[in-house]
Amino acid sequence: MNKFFLSFSLALLLSACASGVKLNDVPVEDKSGASVSSTAPETKPAPAPEAKSAVAPVSTVASDNLAAGPNGVAKIIYFDYDSFVVKAEFQNAIEGHAQFLKNNPRAKVSLEGHTDERGGREYNLALGQKRADAVRQSLSLLGVSAAQVESVSFGEEKPAVQGSDESAFAKNRRTEFFYK
Repeated sequence: MNKFFLSFSLALLLSACASGVKLNDVPVEDKSGASVSSTAPETKPAPAPEAKSAVAPVSTVASDNLAAGPNGVAKIIYFDYDSFVVKAEFQNAIEGHAQFLKNNPRAKVSLEGHTDERGGREYNLALGQKRADAVRQSLSLLGVSAAQVESVSFGEEKPAVQGSDESAFAKNRRTEFFYK
């Protein structure tokens, strides 16, 4: 009887630690707005009808200072709690970076994924990697060469803001662009 309760308690404990977030699928949106998953076979979407882009003009002229990246484009993409889905509000920023990288083939960028302090170390490293990979895949869908983009995770190790409230957590759930 004790073995049964011990087994039951262990199973209950392990199921309580599980998360509903699937870290193997990286959902992002392509320019046509269709959801794309990293596990799906690679196919080219049908050309979208010509639409006027909402992307603000970006200086994409090749320069000697490629490490500065594009001017006037946000260099941080924020995420919801326990999520690695790129929000629509950051699509313009990603499009600006994609334009810059395509117009400057020598430019290289490192995408650094971060999490807040909630969750275990290994989980946060995996979630930070998925966030960086989601941004990398968004850039790839926009035609950026894979050789120009590197993604890495720091998990909870490099918080942007110290604190244990929702405001601090929200600023720490991010992927940052660092040009080389």
